[in-house]
Amino acid sequence: MTWGEPRIETVAGIDYVLDQGPWSFLEDRADAIDAHWANLCAAKPSLFNGRVMMMRSYRIEDNAQGRILRATAFETDYKAFLAWRDFGFPDENVMNCFAMAALRAADGAFILGRMGDHTAAGGRIYFPSGTPDPDDLKEGTIDLEASALRELAEETGMTADELTISPEWTLVFDGPRLACMKPMQARLGASAIVTRCAAFLAQDKEPELTGLVPVFSEADFDPAHMPGFMLTYLRYVLG
Repeated sequence: MTWGEPRIETVAGIDYVLDQGPWSFLEDRADAIDAHWANLCAAKPSLFNGRVMMMRSYRIEDNAQGRILRATAFETDYKAFLAWRDFGFPDENVMNCFAMAALRAADGAFILGRMGDHTAAGGRIYFPSGTPDPDDLKEGTIDLEASALRELAEETGMTADELTISPEWTLVFDGPRLACMKPMQARLGASAIVTRCAAFLAQDKEPELTGLVPVFSEADFDPAHMPGFMLTYLRYVLG
């Protein structure tokens, strides 16, 4: 697949199915992947080599329900995913497709989280999210909305019954990454969400987030820590 320039698409739904098969990068670079993982774990011992889903192909099509993203994924080791990321995305035939809880407070602020230094994305600031894993798989289909809600609950303590969730998705294509943004409207203001989340995080000895970062306008952007896809989305919705 060709990555192309960053762009945004809006779709009514996502049909993301598991389509197993070998990954040449994993087979060809096994020794380098293992060595890279050993170095990562030496620096960050809490890393866990679980299983994750990566995108193999996609297309956007129109039907009676509207525009739909149809994609296929394969399952691989987290250590292989991190090596692919850190080696500069050497296999352009795959992408990192993930769902994000695009949380907006009642006063208009978007609520992002700052990742803890012990994580693989330490210091980065973006919406609660995670690479899909087998827990998101339901009868061969990867449920990205469930993935976004699970990550939101695990990272902030907020749950679906506190939110109004948009039926649509905003897709941010940014090089090898496809960020699937699910807009979620909270009933609390930014300050109340930040305070409540701080109490939630304090209960965990090693929380994924160090805290929340409200974004009301471009003045709150942090280009040094917010990934390109995050800035692209924020400019789009705040524009």
